[in-house]
Amino acid sequence: MEELNKLKQELMIMKTEGIKPNYAELARMHKCDYRTVKKYNEGYVGKPISRDKESKLDKYKEDIKIKLDLPGSTVKGTFQYFKEKDVTIGNYSNFYKYVIKNNLKGKSNNKFHPRYETEFGKQLQFDWKEDIKLFNKYGEIFEFNIFSSTLGASRFHIFIYSKFKTRNDVQRCLIKTFQYIGGITKETLTDNMSSIVDTKKKEFYKEFKTFSKDIGFEPKKCKPKHPFTKGKDESCNRFMSWLIPYNGEFETEEDLIKIIEKLNIKINQQVNETVGVPPIMLFQKEKEYLKPLPNNKILNSYLYDTVSAKVSNESLFYYKGSKYSVPIKFINHTLSLREENNKLYVYYNKDLITVHNISDKYINYKDEHYIEGISTILKNKEQDEIDEISRKNLELINRLSEV
Repeated sequence: MEELNKLKQELMIMKTEGIKPNYAELARMHKCDYRTVKKYNEGYVGKPISRDKESKLDKYKEDIKIKLDLPGSTVKGTFQYFKEKDVTIGNYSNFYKYVIKNNLKGKSNNKFHPRYETEFGKQLQFDWKEDIKLFNKYGEIFEFNIFSSTLGASRFHIFIYSKFKTRNDVQRCLIKTFQYIGGITKETLTDNMSSIVDTKKKEFYKEFKTFSKDIGFEPKKCKPKHPFTKGKDESCNRFMSWLIPYNGEFETEEDLIKIIEKLNIKINQQVNETVGVPPIMLFQKEKEYLKPLPNNKILNSYLYDTVSAKVSNESLFYYKGSKYSVPIKFINHTLSLREENNKLYVYYNKDLITVHNISDKYINYKDEHYIEGISTILKNKEQDEIDEISRKNLELINRLSEV
């Protein structure tokens, strides 16, 4: 750089004096190529210090500004939000430089925002982490949700795997949560969750109010446009990113549930930045303030250990690593399942439609379900022929399922 500056100065002097430069001689003197000397003599001034290059962030410029203007918003948090939307935006360092360069960070908000603390045993915040997709070792996609809840005082987190997000799923997950912590909080806090909140009337559905009364807590909603009122639970949702490295590292649904349970324990052992200690430590104090659980008769009236499952085009649904059959009219419908005494009871709209023995085989067709399905395909065949084809196929399926 110093030699180039000397070269440019010498060329300027020669031009002023009307002296024709000797490119080869100047190149030897300044240790560069003669073409470089020629280029600078003909007016080249060097690369610009900065270039107005189009950024991949330009299309999000206004949205970034809006997000950073929200109370409590940070550049790091905003970067994570946009990174989830578009992985091509680059790394955090470039994002931060873009924010500073375009003056998007905004002025510090000097308005006082008091820190709110919750009494021990008073509140449980809950929400869904929705539509998570992971694939197992065999490339099979698992789509699911996480019911995420947090005790207001101790910041103790509970994560529960759920295939669906119906009112029954919310109630089941809340009961499982209360059983996990060994008691009931005075109230719960959530947003306008469509399965339990009538968004037109802006109030909880009658069925959920009844459930809350029976279990023994008061349900409350966040203030409109004030999601920070349940920020303690929103913060714990970020930990769900810990699941991502497990893509391709598990085999069955049971493996996935165990991974979530393992992460749940680790999360509660991490020091919480707000309170300065791991949530598990404060939980030992908070659980002393929880109300006792209602009797098992009340819990079981809502629980029944039911889960939901959707029927595939093969007329099969998935449960604990195996597939079971139902009549073909339930294809693409969602069913309720209850396991009891090593049997699986299958319901549709509270009606019992079939019962299976719990099996280690991967595929479990009932003969009548399979024959019914084959009959819709082989409409021109006689029933005896359909029965024989079905029998042979079922024998092959059973042999393969036992491998």
